[in-house]
Amino acid sequence: MFEQVAAVIAKPYFRRAVNQYKDFNNTISSESQVAIQQIMDGLRAANSKPDKPRETAKILLVAQNGELRKVKRPRIDLFLEGNDGTEYYFDLKTAKPNIDEIVGFKRKMLEWVAIRGAISPKSKIHTGLAIPYNPYEPEPYDRWTFQGMFNLQNEIKVADEFWNFLGGEKTYEQLLNVFEKIGVDLRPEIEKKFAAFAPKS
Repeated sequence: MFEQVAAVIAKPYFRRAVNQYKDFNNTISSESQVAIQQIMDGLRAANSKPDKPRETAKILLVAQNGELRKVKRPRIDLFLEGNDGTEYYFDLKTAKPNIDEIVGFKRKMLEWVAIRGAISPKSKIHTGLAIPYNPYEPEPYDRWTFQGMFNLQNEIKVADEFWNFLGGEKTYEQLLNVFEKIGVDLRPEIEKKFAAFAPKS
């Protein structure tokens, strides 16, 4: 649901907005795989700090070098193309991940850059994670879990940061109001659906 709503909100503000984007390549160069491994090794050993622009540039530099290998075609939750041609690829997450999942997410974001770069190494590419809502409201989302692996400013958008990026200032506030109204209007229908799954006495 979040992916569909995000695409609808973003359409007036972006050249393209597609949820469940499937028009994506499925090849990656051997040299970009080496570059990705070097980046991951440096982050895991804490020998380097996350720097998304630098990481992206390093991968794109070798994205067409070496052997091109087929990989599983990625599933992109939300694809956006800005009016300046920048391509945004988001993976939407609704729960707080553990450290192993975070490492996997980071590798996936780097691989998306390499896969796109294998076709167009001069594209302006941005990949990141979007967390549509903060399950810890009114407390702030503890994004420090991602520190050391993700460039927090450039790769993670939580709640209002994500929705306001898609539709402008106060989009998140307006969206919450809509969800609240829908929840009130549909409450009898929602309760009826839940009752159908209730255990029989």
